[in-house]
Amino acid sequence: MEYFKIVLTSLFSLFALFVLTKMTGNKQMSELTMFDYIIGISIGSIAAEMATELEKPIFPLIAMVIYAVVAFGISIACSKSIKVRRLIFGKSIILMQNGKIFRKGLKKGRLDLNEFLVQCRLNGFFDLSAVNMAVLEPSGKISFLPFPDKRPLTAADTKTVPQKDEYFTNVIMDGRIYDKNLKAAGKDISWLKNELSSRGVKTAEIFLATLSTDGVLNIFKNNDFVQDNDIFE
Repeated sequence: MEYFKIVLTSLFSLFALFVLTKMTGNKQMSELTMFDYIIGISIGSIAAEMATELEKPIFPLIAMVIYAVVAFGISIACSKSIKVRRLIFGKSIILMQNGKIFRKGLKKGRLDLNEFLVQCRLNGFFDLSAVNMAVLEPSGKISFLPFPDKRPLTAADTKTVPQKDEYFTNVIMDGRIYDKNLKAAGKDISWLKNELSSRGVKTAEIFLATLSTDGVLNIFKNNDFVQDNDIFE
């Protein structure tokens, strides 16, 4: 009976964790603030405790709900007030501007010079003379603004109008035709079958097929080839 309770409470804690996480919002790990991270690991640890709490599992659930409600309330408050947002999440810190590195900015952002240089290189700036401004964002990432003569050339600089990029819709995945996607791309089953027939390809042989907005069908067949050499080593 106890094993059944553990399974039941585990499933319920996972469901509660999913619902509460959806309430607090979807963010990638790299986009989490310190507060989001703390709330996340706290709710997760409480959910794990709830799974093995057989006597009164309602108590951990109440704690999870409180954490989620507080996080949700703070997110609302931050969206309404700049002062609250700066208090909770912090504000951007200028680390470098007009060729000058600000020691106090690095100190305030808890960065040493080596860490800053590593971030510069990771963002493609091996030469600091190309950096006009560097800003440490509240998320922990550093934004870089290069000098005008150091940034990549754009179409606006050459006064040209590039061709509009097309987007591709997945119409076949692992041998299965997705009718709705095909219809959304402006084609039907008859057109697709004629196209595959003209290329001598069967649906079962296709791992992925994509269709662009201008009617270009790209086909990737099933391929069991294994690359033995590590080309990225």
